[in-house]
Amino acid sequence: MTALKGMRVVTLALNLPGPAAARYLQGLGAKVIKVEPPSGDPMEQYHAGWYRDMASGQTILRLDLKESRDRERFGRMLSNADLLLTASRPAALERLNLDWPTLHKKYPRLCQVAIVGYPTPRQNEAGHDLTYQAALGLLTPPHMPRTLLADMAGAEKSISAALSLLLARERGAIGGYSEVALSAAAAAMAEPLRYATTSPGANLGGGLPEYNLYATTDGWVAVAALERHFKGRLETALQVQSDEEYRQVFATRSASEWQEWGQQLDVPIAAVR
Repeated sequence: MTALKGMRVVTLALNLPGPAAARYLQGLGAKVIKVEPPSGDPMEQYHAGWYRDMASGQTILRLDLKESRDRERFGRMLSNADLLLTASRPAALERLNLDWPTLHKKYPRLCQVAIVGYPTPRQNEAGHDLTYQAALGLLTPPHMPRTLLADMAGAEKSISAALSLLLARERGAIGGYSEVALSAAAAAMAEPLRYATTSPGANLGGGLPEYNLYATTDGWVAVAALERHFKGRLETALQVQSDEEYRQVFATRSASEWQEWGQQLDVPIAAVR
């Protein structure tokens, strides 16, 4: 995939959403230059393996943008760049003269995707994946979330924003700016809950026997026979209809056996890892 071949992405984004987005843009053919502060990316300290995977094949530079010499070097990079990816609060970028109005005046062809926590006017408010999920009702205390949903969703929205800006510029527009709020990305992922689709007892929240979790002899299986043809095939083969009948029959085999059986029947059944 070389849709972005010949394009240069400069990223100041640390931690997760920005590097994850940069990795994808690199996979589309872009050359990625990652600029880290002298202390490096915190991601390297708390998950070195993931950090290395996301940065693989990129040019990594450590610059102190508070120093005039490093700022000049960074400015030369931007003069040849197509896209700047940031994940700092706008107020911090403004103190470095890296706010969008200043950048756009200096580099009119440059596009910028700015990852923030909350949409304007709350773009300088602090937040993290855990707090975004908490505010949206996506947590079940005391359990921590199984994935970093807001961060990964924010990375995907950043990719879409970057591609949209670059496409518009290639069609004749000047460089553009797009703000990606992680809280809004998480809210988009929470839409099934907001519409009560996945609430406890709702159709996709345990209310349908054909779309549910069942205990087996050695673990659990996920059964997702939601479409009529899947449901009919499953219930005809097992001679089940009620919740209790489903529970009883799935308790007779192992999770791996049910997964294999589902594959043979062409019904979505998966062992829960």
